[in-house]
Amino acid sequence: MSRPLKVMMVAAEASGDALGAGLAKALKARLGSDVVFVGVGGVAMAAEGVDSPFDITELSVMGWLEGLKAYGVVRRRVADTVALAVAERPDAVVLIDSWGFTIRVAKLIRKALPNAKLIKYVGPQVWASRPGRAKTLATAVDHLLALYAFDAPWFEREGLATTVVGSQALHVDMSGSDPVVFRASRGIAAAAPLLAVLPGSRPSEIRLMTPVYEAAIARLKAADSSLEIAVVAAGTVAADVTARVATWPFRAHLIGEDQKYAAMRAATVALATSGTVSTELALAGAPMVIAYRFQPLSYAIMKPFFTGKYATLFNHAADEEIAKELIQNDATPEKAAAAVGRLLADPAARADQAARQTAALDLMGRQGRDSSELAAEAVLRVIAGRSA
Repeated sequence: MSRPLKVMMVAAEASGDALGAGLAKALKARLGSDVVFVGVGGVAMAAEGVDSPFDITELSVMGWLEGLKAYGVVRRRVADTVALAVAERPDAVVLIDSWGFTIRVAKLIRKALPNAKLIKYVGPQVWASRPGRAKTLATAVDHLLALYAFDAPWFEREGLATTVVGSQALHVDMSGSDPVVFRASRGIAAAAPLLAVLPGSRPSEIRLMTPVYEAAIARLKAADSSLEIAVVAAGTVAADVTARVATWPFRAHLIGEDQKYAAMRAATVALATSGTVSTELALAGAPMVIAYRFQPLSYAIMKPFFTGKYATLFNHAADEEIAKELIQNDATPEKAAAAVGRLLADPAARADQAARQTAALDLMGRQGRDSSELAAEAVLRVIAGRSA
């Protein structure tokens, strides 16, 4: 009797954990007990049978300085991950997002287990910065699962076989997230303006962005005291967000991830830290303002490497700034309040932006098949030796 297929998955952040969980579920739906998992991930992957040997929250860093500070931890966890691969000898290793961590793991597993199939799930955003990473990745793995069609040519030019699987965020089912019930459960009047605030999922994002949002909201509340605020706390940083919001001098509804989509659908406008959440907000029909700050020195080091026009994926897909982006020095309370305030004051502008966001999602593949199912098919093809 042949042994079950063994797939190792490696995710270092909450977004990657969600991707890994979706892939594991899709593989189990196809293979049942004929597939087993090992690897590194968070609570979502653990629920699908991937037991991580360590807590991945310590790897959730963004920026050059933050990376340097965490280098010792990252190096140890890379070694732990590679040791797990050597001990388990999986048929394939799926390395999910988190470029700095997973590229180190890929290179070392390639040396230690030359026969294992290495698959990268989500390539670096070379269209936005550091295009040389496409060549680096092509030498380190056997196959790439890309989220968007505009990703593929960058890697295929370097000889890396690529399958476009789409983004999970484009296929989220929000039908069970009722905005009317959400508002009623929180005592928010049906006609009250509601600002959804999504401060991020990394500790550095919470540290840098929540003071900006607090000050921006204070300005907005001074202009309209009826404005309601809902702050969504990602599970990886929930305690930090809760503690910070508790000190705000105005009321804010603190929302867990289980109510995230309902809050998005109920929102009049959203103010969000740049990331996957922008796609989810667009899917929910929420017009938004996007903001992001790095540590100043990190930004100064990184800025020359930014070559893309936009940070937000649907802005990039449409090649226009549909959602206002406030990056680094533009991410001030004054500018955030002004951009949000314009949308709150103009129903026609909100409707127009929401419609253009939806059209941009279609350009990103919103009408395609479920991304986890496509990823599972591609993983099985690679293991079988068919990269196309």
